[in-house]
Amino acid sequence: MARWHLPPIARFMAAAVAWLIALTVVWSQVSAWTSYPVAWLTHVALEQGAPMWVRKVHVRPGVIEAETTIEIAVPQAGGRKAEFSVEASPARYAYGLPILLALLLAAGWRRRGLWQRALAGYVLLWPTQALSTVMFLLMQMISTAQFNLRTLRADMWQLEAIIYGYQAGALVLPTLVPVMLWLWLDRAYVAEVLVPGFRRFAGQSAVPR
Repeated sequence: MARWHLPPIARFMAAAVAWLIALTVVWSQVSAWTSYPVAWLTHVALEQGAPMWVRKVHVRPGVIEAETTIEIAVPQAGGRKAEFSVEASPARYAYGLPILLALLLAAGWRRRGLWQRALAGYVLLWPTQALSTVMFLLMQMISTAQFNLRTLRADMWQLEAIIYGYQAGALVLPTLVPVMLWLWLDRAYVAEVLVPGFRRFAGQSAVPR
C-alpha cells in the first residue's frame, strides 16, 4: 500500500503554524524581558535623536515612558499649559521574535547551528523593533499636540516623516523583517528544500487534467 506524504512546502507551513501558536503563547509570558533590549535602544534613540521633545526616558520591564518638553493647554486647568508624558510597551512591535523562531524550527529543530541562528536573529531584530517603538512614541507626541507646528516647534516635513515612519513601523516592519531575516539565515534550507519543492508543486499544478 503506497504511503501518502505531504509535499515539503506543506509540511513546512503546517510546522510553522504549529510552532508559531506555541511560541506566541510562551512569548506573551516573557515578552517584557525579551524586549528589554528594544526598550534600551528606544531610550537611547529618543534622548539622542529628539532632545527638543524628550526630557527624560524611563524604562522598566514591559513599559517605556518618555517625559516630553512639549506644552499643551489643559482645559481642566483654565487653559494653562503643561508638559505631558507618553508610554508604550516595548513588546508592542516585538512579536517578530516568535515568527522568526517558528520559521527556524519549522525548517528542522534538530539542524546543526539552529540556536546560533536563532540568537543572531533575535539580536538583529532589535534595531527595527526599536525603530517601530520610537515612531509609535513620536506619533503619540505629535497627535497629543494636535499636529500643531508651533507647539511642536517643528516643520511640516518632520511631521510627515514621523507619520510615514509610524505607518511603516506599525504595519510593515514587524512582520516583514523576521521573514526576511529567516530567508537570509536559512538560505541553504530555502535553496535546497523549499525552492525545489515549490518548483515541483508548480509543475504539477501546471499539468492539464
